[in-house]
Amino acid sequence: MHTTVGIIGGGPAGLLLARLLHRSGIDCVVLEGRDRTYVERRQRAGILEQSTVDALRAAGAGARLDREGLAHDGIELRFDRRSCRVDFPSLTGGRRVWVYAQTEVVKDLIALQLKDGPPLLFGAEALAVEDAGTGRPAVRYRHRGREQTLTCDYAVGCDGFHGVARAAVPAGVRRAYERTYPYSWLGVLADVAPSCDELIYAHSPRGFALHSMRSPAVSRLYLQVPNGTDPADWPDERIWDELDARFAVDGDWTLGRGPITAKAVLPMRSHVLEPMRYGRVFLAGDAAHIVPPAGAKGLNLAAADVIVLARALARLRTSGDAGPLDAYSDTCLRRVWRAEHFSYFMTTTLHTAPGQSPFDTRLQLAQLERIASSRHAAAELAENYTGPPLG
Repeated sequence: MHTTVGIIGGGPAGLLLARLLHRSGIDCVVLEGRDRTYVERRQRAGILEQSTVDALRAAGAGARLDREGLAHDGIELRFDRRSCRVDFPSLTGGRRVWVYAQTEVVKDLIALQLKDGPPLLFGAEALAVEDAGTGRPAVRYRHRGREQTLTCDYAVGCDGFHGVARAAVPAGVRRAYERTYPYSWLGVLADVAPSCDELIYAHSPRGFALHSMRSPAVSRLYLQVPNGTDPADWPDERIWDELDARFAVDGDWTLGRGPITAKAVLPMRSHVLEPMRYGRVFLAGDAAHIVPPAGAKGLNLAAADVIVLARALARLRTSGDAGPLDAYSDTCLRRVWRAEHFSYFMTTTLHTAPGQSPFDTRLQLAQLERIASSRHAAAELAENYTGPPLG
């Protein structure tokens, strides 16, 4: 089988790229190693930047998002038993974010792809990307018990950190940058209406906490925990008590409680692989970069990558101009490193490191106080959180 663009990975990045290419008249094939049920239930991010929402609408996948997504005009910071709201539209010229779970984004894109899009093969396990430095890369994959080969003019790895596409960039060419953090997140889903209208990011001597939501009836909450934590060590009552303590402010705010339906521990790290292109093989999303979740950048960076790539391929097809395609890695990496820095800032400002000194805690509080009292500091946070326009 041959196609113009072979896409490895049927997560949000690969599926969005396929839709954008399809609407530009560029044929492609998507290979996804897991089955449809697994892909649609894979819990990940839930915050969408304006540019991501615009791209989903342009791909024809915005109808349910517009009906069910929750538009947010700010976030609340809590520290030292007080709160501060950061208003996005007034600080960014009107930008905002949306709460719409990755599971729902994926469901929407899969439904469109199977209805009228190019081939999407579930259970197609990519084994290797070969001939990456030549004019026609090939993706070896196993589907329905048979090993097959997909040749393509361009191959795109949207298959995550542990996927095969990364290996197509030779060891002597690639450069990897990484930071690990000495804490994780315990994330829970609860069948209870959110106790807030917007996300709450809480700094506490007991550790970080985040209050988010998946819908008007489902809350998504996170607690900073030590690396290696077993979710079984956190019964429901202990989780709610700890959330109560970390969100505490002077006033009458109350945290609603309800049945917890899911628990998982998320390790935290930053990782960037350069370059994001080798020959005719391109990397996008987690295959090229990982950010800690405090900045809400993971899904949005992946979307930005494939938007840039889809535009570059469309430009090549319509005008023969290969300039944007040749600049893909540099273009994406500028945004990636900006997001890495912002995610690092949010993580280190809001979390309490093991053995953290009182001096470091006071530095964190001084930074949070500056955001609360300075429009310039608040605007910088808002501009980074809502994401720069893609142009």
